[in-house]
This record gives sequence, structure tokens and C-alpha cells, in this order.
Amino acid sequence: MIAFFLILIPLATGLLSFLIKEEKTAKAFALLSSLATLAVSLLGLTLMKTGNYLHFSAPWMSSLGSSFTLQLDGAGQVLCLLTAVAYPLVLLGTWQATYKNAQQFFGLMLLAQAGMMGVFLAADALLFYFFWELALIPMYFLSSIWGGERRIPVTFKFFIYTFAGSLLMLTGIIYLQAQTADQSFSIASFYNLELSGKEQSWIFWLFFVAFAIKMPVFPLHTWQPDTYEQAPTATTMILSGVMVKMGLLGLIRWLMPVLPLASFQWGDRVMIFAIIGIVYASLIAIRQNDLKRLIAYSSIAHIGLMCAALFAENNSGTQGVMIQLFNHGINIIGLWIIVEIIERRYGTRKISELGGLAQQAPVMTIFFVIIALANIALPLTNGFAGEFLMFNGLLQAKSNFAVAYTVVAGLGIILAAVYTLNMIRNTFYGEAVVLRAPVTDLKLNETIALSLIVILILWLGIYPQSMLDLTEQFSREWMNKIDVSHLFRK
Repeated sequence: MIAFFLILIPLATGLLSFLIKEEKTAKAFALLSSLATLAVSLLGLTLMKTGNYLHFSAPWMSSLGSSFTLQLDGAGQVLCLLTAVAYPLVLLGTWQATYKNAQQFFGLMLLAQAGMMGVFLAADALLFYFFWELALIPMYFLSSIWGGERRIPVTFKFFIYTFAGSLLMLTGIIYLQAQTADQSFSIASFYNLELSGKEQSWIFWLFFVAFAIKMPVFPLHTWQPDTYEQAPTATTMILSGVMVKMGLLGLIRWLMPVLPLASFQWGDRVMIFAIIGIVYASLIAIRQNDLKRLIAYSSIAHIGLMCAALFAENNSGTQGVMIQLFNHGINIIGLWIIVEIIERRYGTRKISELGGLAQQAPVMTIFFVIIALANIALPLTNGFAGEFLMFNGLLQAKSNFAVAYTVVAGLGIILAAVYTLNMIRNTFYGEAVVLRAPVTDLKLNETIALSLIVILILWLGIYPQSMLDLTEQFSREWMNKIDVSHLFRK
């Protein structure tokens, strides 16, 4: 029942939020809901023993071969935990933000959480698609109603991209279901399919395009910077910290184990696109004057590395991705919280209009420096272990170009240091500029949220074994599912 309650709590409280009239009550109700979800997620973490994943199953659409089946495995546990941790941090960190029709805003945020939890838990392909769309719809309304001046065309582009990808994925799901022995959407039936190389090849691209749009991966990334810029910052935090992981989860659970031969055959090309995205996004980030757009392009680079490491198809890269799924989400949310504070308090996100904030807001500066350095994988921060494992995985990839891939992807480390250090220097140090409002330091709720993030950064940086233990069994099982070496033995 743990898996079921991870969806039920945000779904029920999200619907109830629409009935609340006062903004403060709606905000407090959303925070309580997120804390309840976090408590259930932590309970699931304690109950999930080695070799004992948590399951839930109930009849749903039996005539179509679909059931309401949930599975809390290693990947699901990491991403459900991320979602459960992210929501209280976002709500607490943006507590001062005000919204028109707040009950609708928080209701939609909670419904999006229910959708994402469903995506991370679904062990039935049709149910997976259902939750995939459920997560998308609230985000569309959140961005189009409470976004910036260009919210309508930007959100429309976001919707078209993701909806087109969803239709491609649905086509692939329906075809695969028709090939199963029991005409089922069950993930187990999908794993037991024996498809020809030709079949796997064209179905691979139906799924991959859908997941690549969601992550996003170059060249299907163009919706992302504008959407992150125009969406309300709380929504941007969830989009970049949690929702992009839906695409990576799709690769891990639905694409590569179901279509292992095609994943092996097309892996080099996917890694090329992902690595181009790392360098491309990092170079553009260097040129950004808007904090939101800089962080948006930084996120594209990080996701590109995760995608490339997955297709390296070895245990080191896989474990690196698994722990980085959580770490990237925490780090990027921390950066967004401080950007939201700066924009709300000082009326600008432009780096050229900021400067010298460290003199008047030393606590905020310390938090920002720690989180920003964690985002570029400084040793003893949470980002280091994951990135080290991913680069090690790239170097061990079964490809003639593994060394070249690693070297080019490694340029992203250098470029990330350039744009991150420039951002820190130009925003918090140097000559102070005249701001539209007096410079003040953090409020209590902001300090609490950022302190929790820094604690996670240092804890997982100093002791990454806790996350490695959580993902070790799943990584081994996943490697066995995607192994196609027996097909090439004489």
C-alpha cells in the first residue's frame, strides 16, 4: 500500500485544495500534504529490504489487458524520494511568493506530484502513459496562467513538443502490447517480448523521441529554456528538479530493457547527441545574462551526461546516473530557490544588474556558493560521486570512441566551472550596483529550506555509500536485463 499512498495523498489533497478559499490556508495545506507524502516515502525506504521491492496491484481495465500495478523498485524509490523531498523544499523556499487564485495553483502543483509519482511507480505501460499525461496537464495550466509575459506561446510550444512525443510513445506501447503472448500491458510481458532487430529499431525511436523531449536532450531541447524562464519559479523548480527525470526513468524502465538490441545498436548515436548537448548548452550558458536561462542551460548539460552514461551500458555509469537523479534534483532546486529570492526581493534576474550582494546578504551568499559548487561536482559535495561514476562509465563504454566521448564530455566540467564561477563573482561579489530594493538577508523559511539542501549536499558528498547501497541491487538487475552479449556469441 505504500506505493498506492504515494499517489493517493497528493491526488486527494490536490483535489481538496480547490475548495479552500484563503491563500495562507491553501499554502499550509499543500505543505502538510507534501510532508505527509514525504513521511510515506521514508516509510517505504525503511520497509524496502534487499530483494524485496514493494508492489501494489488492483483491477483496472482488464478487458484491455491493463491493471493498476505499481512497483517501488530501486529507480522508483530514488525518484519518489526525490519528488517527496522536493515539494516541501519548494513550498517552504517560496513561502513569501503570492499567487492569484492560490488554491488552484497549489491544487495543480499537488496533482502534478501525483502524476509524477505515478510515472515513477507504474508497472503497466498503459498506466504509465496515463500518469505521464496526468503530470503534463497541471504543468501546462500552471505555466500558462501564472507564468510571465510570454507564457502563452512558450507554454503552447512546451505542450506541443511533449504531446507529440506522447503520441509517438503511445503508438509504440500499443504495438508492443499486441505482440505480447497474453495481450497485456504488464511490464513483465513487455520484458518477455522477443522482437526482431528491425522491429526493435523503429520502436526504439518512437520511445526515445518521447523521452528525449521530456529530459530534454539535444536537439529536442528548444522548449526548455523559454519554459523555465516564463513559468512561475516554483513550477520551474519542479519541472527542472523532478519532471525531467520522467524521461530518464522512461529510458531505464521502459526503453532499454524492453528493446535491448536496438538500445545497443543505436547507443553510439544517442551518446553523440547527448554529448553535443553537453558542450552546446554549456557554451550558451556562459553567454547568458539571465539567471534563469543560465541555470536552464546548465540543466541540459547535466541531463545530457546522464543520458550518455546510461547508454554506456555498464555498472559504473548506471550507478552514477541513479545517484545523480537525486543529487541533480536537490542541487537545481536549491539554485532556483535563491534565484526566486533575488527576483522577488530585488526585482531582477539579470546578472548585469546585480553585484556586491555578499556584503549585505552573507548567509544567502554562503548557501549559493555551496549549492553552485555542488552543481559542478566539487569533491565532498553530492555531485562528485555521481559525476565521477558517470565519466568512468563513459570511459568503459563498449565503443571504439569511448575515450573521445569522455574527453569531449569532460569539456562540460571546464565550461561549467567557467559559467558558475562567473555567475558567483558577478552576482555576489565585485562592485555593488544600485538595486530597486534594499538588500536584505534570508528569512527564516528560506534559511530552513536552504539549510536542509546544504545538509543533503554535504551528507551525500561525504558519505555517498548510503545512496549507492539503495541503488546497487537495482543496477545489477538492470544490467542483466539490457545485456545482449549472448546474441553475439558464436
